[in-house]
Amino acid sequence: MIEMLRIALLSILPISELRGAIPYALSLGINPIIAFFFAVAFNILVFPLVFFFLDKVHHKLMKYFSYYNKFFNFYINKNRKKLEKHVGTNLEFLFIMLLTAIPLPFTGAYTASILSWFFGIKRNKAFLAVSLGVIIAGILVTLATLGIFSIL
Repeated sequence: MIEMLRIALLSILPISELRGAIPYALSLGINPIIAFFFAVAFNILVFPLVFFFLDKVHHKLMKYFSYYNKFFNFYINKNRKKLEKHVGTNLEFLFIMLLTAIPLPFTGAYTASILSWFFGIKRNKAFLAVSLGVIIAGILVTLATLGIFSIL
């Protein structure tokens, strides 16, 4: 039971997300299908958590904490180029999904959710794109952890 809580926590943390949770779960001998669905489900929860935080808490932190203000502006400026040119086009959904799906640093559910909020992308559209991206990333990470890619 405690292992499943650790997997859930790793899936929600911005550093690891499911890219850390799935390999951890598989290293414990958990069934790959269970590990995949558990990690993906908790990583998808990042989207509503990020939007709740940005809607309710963010503005107060920006106003009262200069360090937070500097960090947020640095983070947005560093990452917005990934999506900015596609906002408002037919490709915005695809790029949000791909930004989430690519298992590299500074990609994933957190970055895609924050950028979706920043650019004012419709929440239903952004949620679907992030969710599909998380599922794709989960498949890629699970297959890589199981060594499927090395066979190919």
